[in-house]
Amino acid sequence: MSLDQQALDVLFNEARTFSYWQDTPVDDDVLKHVYDLTKMAPTSANCQPLRVVYVKSSAAKAKLKACLDQANIDKSMAAPVTAILAMDMEFYEKLPELYPHADAKSWFVGKDSYIETTAFRNSSLQGGYFILAARALGLDCGPMSGFDNEKLDATFFSGTRIKSNFLCNLGYGDRSRLHSRSPRPSFDENCRVE
Repeated sequence: MSLDQQALDVLFNEARTFSYWQDTPVDDDVLKHVYDLTKMAPTSANCQPLRVVYVKSSAAKAKLKACLDQANIDKSMAAPVTAILAMDMEFYEKLPELYPHADAKSWFVGKDSYIETTAFRNSSLQGGYFILAARALGLDCGPMSGFDNEKLDATFFSGTRIKSNFLCNLGYGDRSRLHSRSPRPSFDENCRVE
């Protein structure tokens, strides 16, 4: 089954990275729905390493602000929500429940490099699903790097094995302040079929 053109436009063709936001709050039920859609998409061995912190309150925004690069402060403070998309470095502890078909936990125990590669790859994949889910539910997104991972992890994940991957501002973007869309490389430039 293919999606119709309107759905493709929402998810891809008209999708933009927003830096300016309308002063419209995002309901917590919408944020829950974004995660509930995200978790349904596939990860390797259903490992599901993504952990999300939705930064909304003034107190949480103040903590986040101290971790951001200067160029990201204004847009993140103006966004109704900033999602910290993180990865649980102990994701494999839940594999007996999430992937009961095999002893998948044993694939990871004591293998730090494999754990890190799997957590990063799959939390990044889930981050992409997260952005598509947010767009599908009518939110605009501003994914970004440009923050101090170590400082953010100490601030939001102290005492855990969770590490930040990237941030994504969420809300209802101000389309009047978008610049022209930047060019994209063609199929022939970036792909080949063998």
